[in-house]
Parts: sequence; structure tokens; C-alpha cells
Amino acid sequence: MNFDDTPQEAAFRAEARAWIQANAPKQYEEELRKSSLGRTVLKGANILEVAKAWQKKKADAGWACLHWPKEYGGRGASPIERVIWQQEEGPFGKLSGMFIIGHGMCGPTMMAFAGEEQKRKCLPPLASGEKIWCQLFSEPAGGSDVAGLRTRAERRGDEWIINGQKIWTSGAHYSDYGILLTRTDPTVPKHKGLTMFFLDMKSPGVEVRPIKQASGQSDFNEVYFTDVVIPDSQRLGAVNDGWNVSLTTLMNERMSIGAGVATGFPELFEFCNNLMLGDGPAIEDRSVRSKLANYAVKASGLRYTSMRAISALSKGERPGPENSIGKLVAGSMVQEVAMYALDLQGAAGVLSGPDDAEVAGKFQAMLLRAPGTRVEGGTDEIMRNIIAERVLGLPGDIRVDKDVPFNQIPTKGR
Repeated sequence: MNFDDTPQEAAFRAEARAWIQANAPKQYEEELRKSSLGRTVLKGANILEVAKAWQKKKADAGWACLHWPKEYGGRGASPIERVIWQQEEGPFGKLSGMFIIGHGMCGPTMMAFAGEEQKRKCLPPLASGEKIWCQLFSEPAGGSDVAGLRTRAERRGDEWIINGQKIWTSGAHYSDYGILLTRTDPTVPKHKGLTMFFLDMKSPGVEVRPIKQASGQSDFNEVYFTDVVIPDSQRLGAVNDGWNVSLTTLMNERMSIGAGVATGFPELFEFCNNLMLGDGPAIEDRSVRSKLANYAVKASGLRYTSMRAISALSKGERPGPENSIGKLVAGSMVQEVAMYALDLQGAAGVLSGPDDAEVAGKFQAMLLRAPGTRVEGGTDEIMRNIIAERVLGLPGDIRVDKDVPFNQIPTKGR
């Protein structure tokens, strides 16, 4: 790829930069620059309200979901123009975190499988941030093995009755809508009896319970469904073809997460530039410089792998399994970076409060959030299987339950 802007891209960059300069909520710029994975807060302001206001302002000016068609709330821009926008938005892009699932996963799934009327009704408020969406896939008995889910959908006339539980649902506590994967036929192999829907999260029978994390925050949730009624008109794809529908979501999920996961390297580099060790500045220590060099190479590799995916998108191709590389590498790297930063802090690394710890406890928060990053969107083991089988063409993992009817797969207690 040629990474230099074409004249058209340079003009787009200048236009985007000028609009951001004139309209961004600059009163929060310094706090956003200092925020990191696991700790993005604004003193004296509700970050959700600030994020929604910024997203709405972007949408009103035609800068929201740039790559989406205009009729669905986007700009009809190219994938490269979307990247340019993200580069120019800088720290204000951190306000888009609560929209990443809706914009990166639910939206593309709706575009591919929802009816035209539904797309025109649901997608513009999703793009503008007026409505937030979540993804209801993982369950206590089926996390990375999505096809192992047990939430039931039973048809009654033109409606479906939903009963079951989801877990680790990001943002469910502030979401308005969600896409939901259910089991509609337990008598066929597990991948063949699934059906996907979208639903209003305020529907009767939906209960959301936030999960308290080690960091003290609650980004994830348990969601319970008790006789929830969903019209058949809100079904996405054919009955029992939910696995194929979910592949669109999952491929976009891994691209969104893989491209957007923080590595922690910029924060570590800045920290080492300002840290004094017993024998001088950390940045002048040979072992520190060696570590930084290794992390720099990884960060650069992730950037160019992401660019490769963007190049494929610009040619009209669907996101592929190679996006799992970014998710796998970035997830483990942010954990390594946080642990190394705490090692450099010595005994002070045990402090975690933003008012007591070095650099406001940035790396402590990063370390506590890192395990969630490695699990969401598929565990490291799942990512390695995908890369081995679908990218490298290695023999598939042994799956003894692949062709067994779901209701005949042995479970604990039977």
C-alpha cells in the first residue's frame, strides 16, 4: 500500500481537521489524552452524555459512521477516508467507545439482513448515537463456543418467545437495542439450529444486571430473558440460519476490536521518558530501550495488519479471519505492557488509586482491564484456532460434537 495521501485524501483530511478544530469538546481534551484502557472518566461530567452529544454533533454535520451509506446515517465515504477521520479525531475518538459495538458489529449485521424499512428506521439513530446497541451472544455455558448457546426461542404464530440468559454483554446497562442469537431447533447439530433477532432492550421480561469488575467498574452485564416477546419481523436471516448471520457480526467484531484495542505502547513510551531509575532516566537504560523496541515493532506490525484489512475493505471484500491476528496480539500486548510498567514502578506499583498512584494509576487500571480484552470477541485460544485453520490452512481442531444433535450432546449431570 502507498500510505501517502492522494490529493483527494489530503483535501478530505484538511476538511476533517478544520471541522474537528472548530467543533470538538476541547474542555475534555486533556483528560481524554490522559485516559487509557480501563480508565476513561471525565471529572464533573457524565461521559455517556458527553459522548452522545459529540456523536450527535458529528452526525448532524455528516461525520458519523463515515463508511455507511447516506440513507442510513453515514457519509458514503471510503474506508481510507474513515481511517483519516480516526487519525484526525485523536483523543476525542475515545468518546466513541460505547458505540463501537453498535457501529462496528450490529450496524453491519442489520445492513446485511434487516428489511429496508427497518434499516431506514433503526440505523440513522444508531449512527447519531441517539440509540445505543449491544450484542447478546455469550452465555454461561457457551462463551467462545458461541454455537453452544442455550437461550431458547419458541415460535407462536407471528411472534417468538425468548427464555434464557446471556453474560459478559458489554454496555447492556445503557443500551436501547440489541442483536440476539438464540436456539430455535435443538434436534439438529449446534451450528444449524440458531436464529438471530434484534430487540428493544426495554422489552418486558428483559433484566440487566451489571457485573462488578476487579477494577471497580461495571462494563459487562448479565442479561436475563423471561418470556420476552419478539415479532417475527425482527428476525435477521432465515430460521435456523443464525450461524451464517452471526459470522457477519463476528468478523466485523474481530476487525473492530483488533483495530481498536489499545496496546499501551504510547503510554509506556511517555512514562519511560519521564521516569527516573536509580542510575538515571529509564529511557537511557539499555534493558528498558530493548523492551520498548520490541513493543514498538509489535505496535507497528498491528498498524500495518490493520491497514491490510482496510485495503481489502476498500476493494469491497468482507472482513476475513486475518483480523483475529490484531485481536490476539494487541490483547496480550496490553497486559504485558501494563505489567512491565508496574515492574518499573517498584513498590509504588501496588497503589492503584488515581490520586495516589504514579501517572494516576493508568497502568494499574490497564492491567485490571486487560483480561477482559483477551476474552471479549473470542479468547486467545479461539483466535489461534481461527488463524491456524482459516489463515494458515492447517488441519482443523478435533470437534467431536460437530455433527451431533444439540440435545444429545452430553452435559454435566447427565
